[in-house]
Amino acid sequence: MDNYHIISSETIDIVTIYNIFKENKKLKLSQKSIDKITACKAYLYEKLANNKKPIYGINTGFGSLYNVKISNEDLTKLQENLVMSHACGTGDRVPESIVKVMLLLKIQSLSYGHSGVQLKTIERLIDFFNNDIFPFVFTQGSLGASGDLAPLAHLALPLLGKGSVVHNGENFEASELLTRFGWEPIKLEAKEGLALLNGTQFMSAYGVYLLLMSHKTSYMADIIASISLDAFDGRLDPFHDLVHDVRPHPGQRKVARRFSELLEGSELINREKEHVQDPYSFRCIPQVHGATKDTLDFVEKVILTEINAVTDNPNIFPDEDMIISGGNFHGQPLALALDYLKIAMAEIGNISERRIFQLVSGLRGLPAFLVDNPGLNSGFMIPQYTAASIVSANKQLASPASVDSIVSSNGQEDHVSMGANAATQAHTLIKNVERIIAIELMNASQALEFRRPLKTSPLLESFLEHYRKVVPFIKEDQVLHNDIEASIRFIKEVDIEVEELFLNNYGVEKH
Repeated sequence: MDNYHIISSETIDIVTIYNIFKENKKLKLSQKSIDKITACKAYLYEKLANNKKPIYGINTGFGSLYNVKISNEDLTKLQENLVMSHACGTGDRVPESIVKVMLLLKIQSLSYGHSGVQLKTIERLIDFFNNDIFPFVFTQGSLGASGDLAPLAHLALPLLGKGSVVHNGENFEASELLTRFGWEPIKLEAKEGLALLNGTQFMSAYGVYLLLMSHKTSYMADIIASISLDAFDGRLDPFHDLVHDVRPHPGQRKVARRFSELLEGSELINREKEHVQDPYSFRCIPQVHGATKDTLDFVEKVILTEINAVTDNPNIFPDEDMIISGGNFHGQPLALALDYLKIAMAEIGNISERRIFQLVSGLRGLPAFLVDNPGLNSGFMIPQYTAASIVSANKQLASPASVDSIVSSNGQEDHVSMGANAATQAHTLIKNVERIIAIELMNASQALEFRRPLKTSPLLESFLEHYRKVVPFIKEDQVLHNDIEASIRFIKEVDIEVEELFLNNYGVEKH
């Protein structure tokens, strides 16, 4: 069992999910989870046999059709029709890494025994996860209200032998792959289609993935900004503990201390300065980067609550003899958190671009556009344009999706979260921030060469030594697209332990 993660009632966190993927662990249900799942299903069987009253989504239609009673002999057809009719996603395919998180989170949510699904349905989802079988899921189609209906319908289709999947990099019709593995299509029973489709696992899976991206991007932004500070001949005074002790936001204090550590031993930072102040994009790094870290802390709390929750509808409570139709599928908590994440990460890009601008402006003894012979050479003039363009795009993406709502289902679903749009926008935005800080790294490392023979700190010199293997000093104009792409790859490939990454990005009070 060493390479298995046991699905149980224990809280699952972001680092655990990362390690499941990193170590390629398989999933297995705990006996306690099996007992809860089977007890809930048995209760539902008994309820249907002895209760003639309509129970929403179990023996009724869905949405505005909630008053239409369905006969017992049509319950399987009802659930299968639900899955097929709701598979209306379009747009780009969701990355397989995120689809795998969706599978994990759907399994986790169904395992609590409040959803009324068959054990074999959950076990088939586990089969998909364990064998790297990824249904085609699409980025567009979810309102983030009755859960992520369209994306989760596409996730569920292959259970019925319908839709398409990816396995070992090859596309298959789901029916063909089921045959290859010797599996029969699942025959859905009462409530199962609704349990599979209701839920926030599309938004939540993106949230998990985006938190991992954001923590690393935020951490790398600190390192790169410290190089920029030294290359710009900046001052370390604004990073002094005393400044931040009197305004003790956790992230702000953490960033200030980190910069003192990153720049320890730098010849540049410790030399006498002619200027008494730096521009805000340097002086206020602790306040700006730190506020983003505090935001990541908040967003993670929301995501953790969500991925350890039951988010389908109705909820079944066998011990209390109750089936309650509620609204746990509504994505508002995630929508607001993901919008907040967008804004916070966009600010990392905004302030980075301002440092890029300062570095190419011919200030403090640096040549204009960071190149010899400016005029003959344009040098780093246009990478700043590129960064500015991306920053502008991010400002548009950062507009909150959650303030919008469009009525659906004949007015029954009259308020929706649009959290799915927030999730996909955040994915694009954070990838954009990676590109912006990659351009800053290219600029900062170039500027630092004009300070030689003085050196930055041993830690940063070591970091730059690795970077210079992929992006050398640029003496005269060349195609900088290649260097930007190499810088982006370099940032992506920097290996940081996730446990350390999460700890380092928290405020100083968090241990």
